[in-house]
Amino acid sequence: MKAFFNPTVWEQEWKEYRDGAAARMRRSGIDPATAFNAKAQKFNEQSFNEEGRKRSTRIVNWLESRGVNFKGASVLDVGAASGVFTVPFAERGANVTAFESSPPQVELLKRNTARFTENKVEIVSGQFEEINIRQKGWDRAFDLVFVSMCPVVHDWDSVEHILSCARKFAYISMPVSSSENSLVNEVTPLITGRPFEAKVTEMGYLLHLLCLKGCAYETLVTRELKTTEHTHKEALEEAMMWLRHHDLPADERSRSIVEEHLKRNYPEDKVQVHQGGRFGKVLIRLEDQSMYVGE
Repeated sequence: MKAFFNPTVWEQEWKEYRDGAAARMRRSGIDPATAFNAKAQKFNEQSFNEEGRKRSTRIVNWLESRGVNFKGASVLDVGAASGVFTVPFAERGANVTAFESSPPQVELLKRNTARFTENKVEIVSGQFEEINIRQKGWDRAFDLVFVSMCPVVHDWDSVEHILSCARKFAYISMPVSSSENSLVNEVTPLITGRPFEAKVTEMGYLLHLLCLKGCAYETLVTRELKTTEHTHKEALEEAMMWLRHHDLPADERSRSIVEEHLKRNYPEDKVQVHQGGRFGKVLIRLEDQSMYVGE
């Protein structure tokens, strides 16, 4: 029982955890830093369509309701992609440093933020884990450090790297359970003989260590789903990737089963896939830690 209250034990357990997003990507032969290179354009479209903008607005509104003021604030957006949050931050008056490792995403980010001249967006690329915070001048430099669904969060050391940049707030969002995919749900029983079962993920390590480390924070867990449309070929490759991510059989037999399932159930070469899951959002208060600050 003593180990439950020992942060050193939890730090080591998280470091050795093998089912985090970054670890699963690497097992699938995917570099987390460039995982979205091939999907950059599609991800950009999904980020800025009506549904994508609504998702971003809900998060930004929640942050403002918790006391984050974007007008004139300095924000570090880690894993900025093509600007899904950088853009609304800048629209609300923030000065944003957008950090992104994927070259195709960086090009889209430049295009999407070119219109901001008064509240400029600075774009930085590279590997966030390799940034020397002090040399970069980022030590406690930002009112808000924002990290949404980014594999740079993979152990407590990576969390401390993020917190070291923040002056007032740090926001981290992560999956609470393994991601859901309607197509994977359909084909998993055909491949394994049993239904797909979502697993609880590393969000628990983050929350428990924040508690043990004496941090002031608030969290929100929601279930979010989005719908995308694919051709048979795109859906097949998507399903195979998800099978690998979840350590399910992704061999030629599985590929044949998925192909046959798509032909039989989606004859028009249009496959609607519902994907998402349970996600946790954590706002860490580094300066004003009382719930009465806004009164």
